Formats: sequence, structure tokens, C-alpha cells
Amino acid sequence: MSTTGIDLRTTYLGLQLRSPIVASAGPYTGDLDRLAELVDAGAAAVTLPSLFEEQIEHETAEIDRLFSLHSESFGEATSFFPEVDGYNTGVDAYLALVQAARDRVDVPVVASLNGTHIGGWLRYARLLEDAGADAVELNLYTIAADPAVSGLSIEAEQLELVALLCEEIHLPVAVKISPFYSSVAAFAVGLQDAGASGVVMFNRFYLPDLDLETLEVQARIALSTPEELRLPLRWIGILREYLRISIAGSTGVHSGEDAAKLLLAGADVVMTTSAVLRNGPGHIATIEQGLVEWMREHEYGSVGEMRGAVRRDAAADPAAYERANYIGNLATFTSRFLGERRR
Repeated sequence: MSTTGIDLRTTYLGLQLRSPIVASAGPYTGDLDRLAELVDAGAAAVTLPSLFEEQIEHETAEIDRLFSLHSESFGEATSFFPEVDGYNTGVDAYLALVQAARDRVDVPVVASLNGTHIGGWLRYARLLEDAGADAVELNLYTIAADPAVSGLSIEAEQLELVALLCEEIHLPVAVKISPFYSSVAAFAVGLQDAGASGVVMFNRFYLPDLDLETLEVQARIALSTPEELRLPLRWIGILREYLRISIAGSTGVHSGEDAAKLLLAGADVVMTTSAVLRNGPGHIATIEQGLVEWMREHEYGSVGEMRGAVRRDAAADPAAYERANYIGNLATFTSRFLGERRR
């Protein structure tokens, strides 16, 4: 691919990247060979799949169970106890992945952590730092399903967690959030105040489905579509003027044009997984080439030049990012739809 005359360089979490295209967490970034293919295709950084605290706690409980199994037996039964130093827990495998990825590729490796308790997050974040990760991405993935717990208390607890973590480790911390906070804008600014180096918009919740034959609730994973880009596009465009920290646009990035839209709204990097899973690791090169072609056609010489050019406070119609144009859009759609139906 040719990028002659186009400067794709950008900065994310204080890390200098060759381009704004980042491979986000997914099956390919958890496999060293596929991860290397992503980098060979042009991924400027990679985010590893999440280390889930629940997985680790389960394995720790299993070790405890094995130890207690023979605790009331004869003395020689201690020979049945597992060797803890050689027991490969989820954390051991993940730390090995971080180290191997750092040795395999020459781009920043971002470790991902999905925890449930403050103590767990702090403990594992320290281990990821020691393993050589270039940054940590925290996934704030909480379903506020208990009506007795207010949104304010959940958000206050999460901001406290981020502040503690940023004080505890020396790595840059990105926080991947959902779009379902009572005030996305206030929470994002709160993350900045808590010490986060960046925010990733957005986490996609895997929604349940019902099997009408078995009446069982089933988890179903659906890959993103380009139409989903509009949600992060709106919030990045709104928040760019308020945030000094890095912004990563995630969800719905399938083409160079998608990447261009998020960068114009104010993103520092764009992240993709679903498009790569559909098309293979080489699709990273396709996205980059599409971005370069768009930039050349519209006479942008660098990512820095186009970043935030159409954020809310710089847009010709700032209200277009909010609800002010809702009635107009609805009336236009209705008129067009009815006109097509009458033909």
C-alpha cells in the first residue's frame, strides 16, 4: 500500500503510533500468529483479549479445593497436593501471552482487564505492568440491574476504582465504557479527572436471547455493523472539546471511510475487531488504504490535520450532534418514505 505524502502518525495514551488503526480485543489478538498477521497488515497497536477476574477467582478456588481435598488425610497424603509454582492459572497464561506478544511484535501491546472488585483490579493490573504491557485497558462492564443501587453510586465507585488504579501503576490507563451512563459526558470528564490517559467508546454488551423451543436464556454474540458507528461518532464529536486525554473510537469500524468519520469527529485512534473477523487480518491493510485514499481525495496531509475537524464545536451545525435536529430528520424521512411508497 502507498501512503506517500500522507502522514498517518498519531499519539494514543502517550504512545507514538505509525497510524490510527488499532486491533481491538478479540480472538485474533489472543493468538500470537494471528496477532503478528494483524501487525504485518498495518495494525499500529494491539489490544489483547480481556483477563476476567471471575475466571481467575474460579481457578484460585479450584486450587483451594485441591489442597483441601486431602487436608484431613494421613501425612503422606500431602504428596497428592498440586505444585502451586507450576500450576498454570488463568493469570499465568495471560501474563505469558503479554510477554510473548511483546517479544513477537514491534508495536505497543495493550493488556485488557475486566474485573469486578477493586482489590482484584489492582492486583492484576500490577501483574500486567510487571509482564511488560505498554498500557492497560480497563473494561467497565457492569449491568445496573439492582434497583436498590443508584446510578450515582455505581459511577462514584467506578471513578474511585480508576483513580486508585492510576495511582497504583505507572502504565497509561485507558477506560472502555458503555454508552449507558446517566451522563456519558460527565462520566468521561470524571475519568479524565481520575487520572485516566484515555477513554474507549464504546463497549458492546452481548445481549441475551430466548430459545422459544427450550425457553432458555441464551447468550449470543453478534459482530458489529457499520451502522453502529454513529453512536461513538456522536459522543466523540461532542466530547472532543472537553477531553485532553486520548479518545479511541470503537464499534462499527469496517472501512477507511468509517475510520475517517471517527477521526474527523475527534478520535485519536480507531479500533476494529468485527471487520477483521469477517475478512481476515489482512483487512487492516484495506482499512488503512481506504483511509489514505479518502485523505488524499479530500486534501488532508495528516491525521493531525483532520482530527476533530468536524467535532461539535467546529461543525457547521453543532446541534446536529444532539436532539435539536430530531424533528427535522424525522419529517424528512417520513416525507421521503411516503413519497417512495406512492410511486
